[in-house]
Amino acid sequence: MALVLFGTEACHLCELAQAVIVNVASQITLDVYIEDIAETEALAERYGLRIPVLLNEQSGAELDWPFDEAQLLNWLQSSAQPEPISE
Repeated sequence: MALVLFGTEACHLCELAQAVIVNVASQITLDVYIEDIAETEALAERYGLRIPVLLNEQSGAELDWPFDEAQLLNWLQSSAQPEPISE
C-alpha cells in the first residue's frame, strides 16, 4: 500500500505521526513517502492548517492527525478500497 504523509520540516506533530507510522509499518508492509507541503503553493493551501495528513494514494482517503496505531490500522483497512464516486 502506497501512502503519502503531508507535513513540513520542524513540525513536531509530523514527527509524532511518523513515529506511529513506523510502528505500524513494522507490523504490515507499507510504502510511505513524505511530502513537504512547503514545496508547492497548492499543497500549502490544501494542507497548511491540517498537517500531518496521511493519504492513501490508491483510494484517495485521507487521515488527519491525531491518530494512534489502532486508528491507523483501522483506517488502513477501511481505506484499502477506493471510495465510491458520488453523483
